[in-house]
Amino acid sequence: MNSLLKARERVFSPLISSSIRSLSSSLSYSHEVARDSQVFIHPSAVVHPSAVIGKGVSVGPYCTVGSSVKLGDGCKLYPCSHIFGNTELGDSCVLMTGAVVGDELPGYTVIGGNNIIGHHAVVGVKCQDLKYKHGDECFLCIGNNNEIREFCSIHRSSKSSDKTVIGDNNLIMGSCHIAHDCKIGDRNIFANNTLLAGHVIVEDYTHTAGATVIHQFCHIGSFAFIGGGSVVSQDVPKYMMVTGERAELRGLNLEGLRRNGFTMSEMKSLRAAYRKIFMSTETVPLSLDERLTKMEQNQELYSIPAVGAMLQSIRDSFAEGRRGICKFRYWLNS
Repeated sequence: MNSLLKARERVFSPLISSSIRSLSSSLSYSHEVARDSQVFIHPSAVVHPSAVIGKGVSVGPYCTVGSSVKLGDGCKLYPCSHIFGNTELGDSCVLMTGAVVGDELPGYTVIGGNNIIGHHAVVGVKCQDLKYKHGDECFLCIGNNNEIREFCSIHRSSKSSDKTVIGDNNLIMGSCHIAHDCKIGDRNIFANNTLLAGHVIVEDYTHTAGATVIHQFCHIGSFAFIGGGSVVSQDVPKYMMVTGERAELRGLNLEGLRRNGFTMSEMKSLRAAYRKIFMSTETVPLSLDERLTKMEQNQELYSIPAVGAMLQSIRDSFAEGRRGICKFRYWLNS
């Protein structure tokens, strides 16, 4: 028996040693290429020699950096964060522990400078849309100075002719989801568990409270506010506030307008226009289109840019392919 064991050891020992050496060489990319002396790469990190690493980059323990990745100057990868595929990070980006950015798919993920990707967030991966065809290019573009908190998911586009786009200076709180082909502007705040379905458009300076759900193809206008737990299935025009299990208009987001520098005169004009459209005391009932037309003929109000922008936002919601505006009830405040 002892002689048999020794014979097996002589046969398999070289094979096992060879396999271990092969695995070790495939994992130890970071030691096979000379890096800038200002770059820190932990010995346990797997960094492909073809990856482009900027100055002052720090790659922590057990991180992965793929072959087509580009890291800008000063990027920091905390332990167990990973970057795959054709992915580019601008200067001074931070990946917290467990974050995953990019995917081995055709197309690319491009992220600007000074962005924070939170713990266990997943950014730039394949969309959850059955229309996506294997092998198609898909894209995600994110601007600068965004904070994407823990457990968020942001997906690439569902087709090569479109992109998922996020602008600058957005705060996307924990466990939010931004689906394929969404277009997000600048300086928005999405509270925890805000869920955006595919093709949603969000303009600038909007604010969602927690657990907000937005139906696919909806359009959220600038400076809008969406109350917590709302289900938004139609457009929210500029400056307006909605809430409800099936979100309904609840007036203007006056506090948001005040915080963002609108004057008292502008807010009074917007309020007067809102009342004439949605809270009219006319004895003869008029359709929404007739009320908008009447407002457009009111030069005192319509000449104010903010009022004109609000009316145009309402009209645009009824254009072909749009979903109309959230429910409103004339009689509630008449």
